[in-house]
Amino acid sequence: MYYKFAILIILLIYVFQSKAQTSKEVKLLEHLEYKKDIIYKTIDGDTLDMIMFFPSVKKYPKSPVMLYTHGGGWGGGNKYNISRTAFIGTLRILLENGITCASIEYRLTRVGKSTAFDCVVDCKDAARFLIKNAGEFGIDTERMGVWGGSAGGHLCLMTALGRNKDFTGDELLKSYNPKFVCVASYYPLTSFTNAELLKGSNFENPKRFIPIFGGLLSDNITLAKSINPVELLKKKSPPILLLHGEKDKVLPISQSQLLVERGNIVGADVRLITIKNAGHSFNGEHISPTIDVINQISADFIIKALANK
Repeated sequence: MYYKFAILIILLIYVFQSKAQTSKEVKLLEHLEYKKDIIYKTIDGDTLDMIMFFPSVKKYPKSPVMLYTHGGGWGGGNKYNISRTAFIGTLRILLENGITCASIEYRLTRVGKSTAFDCVVDCKDAARFLIKNAGEFGIDTERMGVWGGSAGGHLCLMTALGRNKDFTGDELLKSYNPKFVCVASYYPLTSFTNAELLKGSNFENPKRFIPIFGGLLSDNITLAKSINPVELLKKKSPPILLLHGEKDKVLPISQSQLLVERGNIVGADVRLITIKNAGHSFNGEHISPTIDVINQISADFIIKALANK
C-alpha cells in the first residue's frame, strides 16, 4: 500500500512540475504574435496541433517558414520547448527577419501504441499540412526548413532526409511532398544502431529503447535502421548545421561527428559547430560560444539558406 502511495506522489509531483514548466514557457512567448492550437491531423481519436509564430517584420511577399520539432526523448516534451534558452533567441531573430515558424506536437512514444517511426510520420504530416494551407498562412513552402534539438534534432533530420513515400500518414495529406532547403539540428542522435556511439551515453542501457521502438533494439533492427539519419544522407540533401556540446553525455558529440564523416563521403553539405564546456542542451559553465552567439549562428545559417532559395 505504501509503495502504491509513493508512486502516486511521484507521479503527481511530475505532473505538477511539467505544468509549471509549460506555464513558464508559455509566458516567455506572450510578447510574440502567434496562433496556437492549429490542428494538423487527427489519429486514433487524438488531435495533433501546432503553434504558428508570425514575423514581426514583413520582408517577403510570402514568408519562408521553419518547422520546429521539440525534444524530450521521443516520449516527452511539447511544442512550447521552442521558448527554451537554446532556441528562443533564434526564434526571435527569425521573426525579425520575416520568417514564419511553426512549432509542432507529435505522437509521443508509448509501448504498444506509437514508436519513434510514428513521430517521424507526424513531423512529415505537419510539413504536408503547411503546404496544403500555405495560402491561408501566407507562407512560401518552397522556402521551408526544419529545426530542433535532441530527439527533435533527430526528428528534424529525419523530416528532411527521409523519403516522403516512406513516411505517409494522414490520407488527406499524403499527396503533398515537402522539400526542405536547410536543417539546423542541435545535439541530435544520428544512428540508433552504431553501438560505439552509445557507450557511456544515456542509451547504453538496452531497456532505454523499449519505449522508443516498442521493444529491445536487438529485436527491432530494421525499424531502427529505417530512422537512422546517417543512412539517409545523400549528396543532394539540404545543407545541415549541427551544434553539439563537447561534454554531452546524453547524446555524445560523436553522433554529430558521424554525420559529418558521412557527409564528407557522399559529398553532402554538413557542418558542425562544437560548443566547448557544454553538455546536453548546451548546459554548463563558461560554454563557448555563448548561448547568444549560438542563437545568432543558427539564425544566420537559416536566414541565408531561405533567402538564397
